[in-house]
Amino acid sequence: MSDTRPEPRNERAKSGRGTPDPQAQTEPKIAASWPLFRWIWSGYLTRYKWLMALAVVFMSIEGAMFGFLSYMMKPMFDQVFIGGNRDALVWVAFAVLGIFLTRAVASVIQKVLLTRISQLTIGDIRQDLLAHLMRLDLGFHQTHGPGYLIQRVEGDVNAISKVWSALITGGGRDVIALISLMVVAISIDPLWTLVALVGAPALVFPTVLAQRYVRRNARRARDLAAALSSRLNEVFHGIVPVKLNRMEKHQSRHYRRLTRERIRIETRSSFGQAMLPGLIDIMSGIGFVGVLLYGGAEILEGEKTVGDFMAFFTAIGLAFEPLRRLGAISGIWQVAAASIERIRELLQTEPRLRDPEMPVEAPSGVPGVALRDVRLSYGEAPVLRGVSLIAEPGKTTALVGASGAGKSTVFNLLTRLVDPESGSVEIGGISVDAMRLRDLRGLISVVSQDSALFDESLRENVTLGAETVTEGALEAALEAAHVSDFLPRIDGGLDARAGPRGSNLSGGQRQRIAIARAILRDTPILLLDEATSALDARSEAVVQAALERLAKGRTTLVIAHRLSTVRNADKIIVMDGGQVVDEGTHSELMAREGPYRALYHLQFDNS
Repeated sequence: MSDTRPEPRNERAKSGRGTPDPQAQTEPKIAASWPLFRWIWSGYLTRYKWLMALAVVFMSIEGAMFGFLSYMMKPMFDQVFIGGNRDALVWVAFAVLGIFLTRAVASVIQKVLLTRISQLTIGDIRQDLLAHLMRLDLGFHQTHGPGYLIQRVEGDVNAISKVWSALITGGGRDVIALISLMVVAISIDPLWTLVALVGAPALVFPTVLAQRYVRRNARRARDLAAALSSRLNEVFHGIVPVKLNRMEKHQSRHYRRLTRERIRIETRSSFGQAMLPGLIDIMSGIGFVGVLLYGGAEILEGEKTVGDFMAFFTAIGLAFEPLRRLGAISGIWQVAAASIERIRELLQTEPRLRDPEMPVEAPSGVPGVALRDVRLSYGEAPVLRGVSLIAEPGKTTALVGASGAGKSTVFNLLTRLVDPESGSVEIGGISVDAMRLRDLRGLISVVSQDSALFDESLRENVTLGAETVTEGALEAALEAAHVSDFLPRIDGGLDARAGPRGSNLSGGQRQRIAIARAILRDTPILLLDEATSALDARSEAVVQAALERLAKGRTTLVIAHRLSTVRNADKIIVMDGGQVVDEGTHSELMAREGPYRALYHLQFDNS
């Protein structure tokens, strides 16, 4: 539809925030971590719980090898290096080799499993998010630009994907490694272990502050990423006016400002993430000093062996590395949590326009269309002021009037992209909100001035994914829409790609593809929204002939500024200021002084 104004005022408050302005962002409300993790776990990760369980087994094996390795330091020093036992040298050497081999095999298997789990869950999230966004109302998409939504589907989901391996590995391998190493350390000397961990309690408060700092900046960074995406989307889609108005420097400055702001925020976030393992390093240093001073004295006095100290020292030394990784995971989780918050917010946004609880079957045959005292406002501006009109079954009804008269809004109401504030919209005597959305839209084909083509083959653009289309039906649609006239001149024919937004085709060719699509759908109601307004005279003649053939036997509503294209309509409805001000045939309207006659003379006297 050509109407892209804001949503009705009774819908705007319910449609959520628009594309965020990074310069006017308020302090975000930070959700608790546990509900976010529980949501992502129960919603997605549990789908692959058996793969997860297998991965955890191999992560546990890999983690346990750290404890075995540290324990082997005691016989290596006490029996081999100090005791001089050659027999022990052989079994200790092969035991160490076995530890490393086991760790290598377990590491490879768990990494492959985690990669598969990560890709499967991320794919599920993307698919669910896209499917949900496509179900949301037109008002939502009018206030949330494509760049913003692309960043949610791609950027936020990518941010989550980075945390899976680190988070799950930390929950498996590093936790098991830490437990096994602590068991070895405690078995050697509990007091040494307590001395080594003396600085741990001091980490709690700084860690909580660092986590909140990281989350705030991560959310801000995601806002800026969305703003950058939106800016790129607008620049690339509007590259022609950018060039013609010499806006390159202006757009570059604006993008540079957003980029610098994002760099500043990302640097802050990185500082917060680095602080967490850095604090653990400080604790590690304090613990090592304590153990060296206290444990070293016991060794010098003969109370402990060198093997005891080396096994303990290795266990604690190895323990601090998984502890650092676990500390880093806390920062990584805060970044991911900011993205999970956003994704959950979108998935929990409910469409206002839903199927009724007890839907009525769609009318059969060729139904008529009626609006009865329909009122609707966009924001504070009324758009339709008590509009009543009837389009009779199987006939062509034209809507004419100045821009902003409410013509496209009538189409939005018929297809239920918006609902009226009052009054009723009916097809075949049935209110459109009494039918399933799928059934309602299955009654209607739309051909507009901006034919939406996708960067797929021409065949796919005509069939729109329908799997039951026969070659005979397809060829008949192409012939009726005059697509067959230009198809032989295109390399690849129906298998040629249309290009981004149909850029490989001319305006007339795009329109004919859209008409072929409508013919193939074979719906009883046809909506034509300025379908020939952007075409030259020759292309318009060809497309107009195809449209007239398409309209036969259907209830057709036409929006047209060129009155020459609607003179043969069965009824012409004149709209002005959101009201129906006149109606009749072309001859009837021209026979009396009124807005249609004035508009007609304005067009043709100036042509």
